[in-house]
Amino acid sequence: MTGSTTDPDGALEVRAGRHTVTVHRPDKLLFPDVGVTKADLAAYYRRMALFLLPQLRDRPLMLERLPDGVKGPRFVQKDTPAAWPEWVRRVRVDKEGGTIRHLVCEDSATLVHLADQACLSLHRWLSRTDRLPWPDRLVFDLDPPGDDFAAVRDAARWLGELLDELHLSSAPMTTGSKGLHVVVPLNGHTTYDESRSFAKGVAEVLAERHPSRLTTAVRKRARGDRLYLDVQRNGYAQTAVAPWSPRARPGAPVAVPVTWEQVSSPDVTARTWSLGDVDAVLDQARRNPWEGIMRRGRGLGPARRRLAGIQG
Repeated sequence: MTGSTTDPDGALEVRAGRHTVTVHRPDKLLFPDVGVTKADLAAYYRRMALFLLPQLRDRPLMLERLPDGVKGPRFVQKDTPAAWPEWVRRVRVDKEGGTIRHLVCEDSATLVHLADQACLSLHRWLSRTDRLPWPDRLVFDLDPPGDDFAAVRDAARWLGELLDELHLSSAPMTTGSKGLHVVVPLNGHTTYDESRSFAKGVAEVLAERHPSRLTTAVRKRARGDRLYLDVQRNGYAQTAVAPWSPRARPGAPVAVPVTWEQVSSPDVTARTWSLGDVDAVLDQARRNPWEGIMRRGRGLGPARRRLAGIQG
């Protein structure tokens, strides 16, 4: 890794911006099936910082950590340990039952530190630290019952067409798991309750249009073989996987923004991109598939009225 050295104990010293970060046990296999080590994860975060940091800055994060890699135990971390470097930004968030000091990733050094902590997936809030109650993103999670990505393509196309009817911009992203997220930019003047209620209404209209293929049923046993339109991420303190984040799954897949044309391609699935081919991830990032879309955030008032007209 360029800009790094190995100390006598075998730890990797990585220069990232204004800080030197120690990566302990750099040869530790995090994804044994594809040979991806902790050093590889640090190198990925460092190489992708130009594209990853804009997706993380000023947003509280939930971290998915697997100290022994994908074959070991995992835990979700929201509170930031006091022992972590003082230059790692924290934001205090009041929640029912107390206060949590969420990490906010502002620079490449923090990314490398997260690699050292075996943070294999980064999940972000849909609002920013200075306006926590006001989301500027709305997320539809298209969750198939199995690995049928053809069903995901159909659902995404139908959802994109409905959002077009509502005059809302939308951007798809592979999740690195089974499905797609479809992200709608908002103007930051909508509450979480309002955005989730709206998303629920959109999902219900879509499920009514395609009742044999789609469902909004929360209980798995009620879904059958239908794709679940999940809108539960649109709540206060809920998170969604960040664009360009790895996923803590075999094969080291990466969640990647895509174009609507790519969604239609049989060559694209939820796990097309991975840490096994970082150059391909970088090529997709340079393609800038969401160019300009996230700057088109709107309020939901007009869209809500159009949706009511469709619901009749």
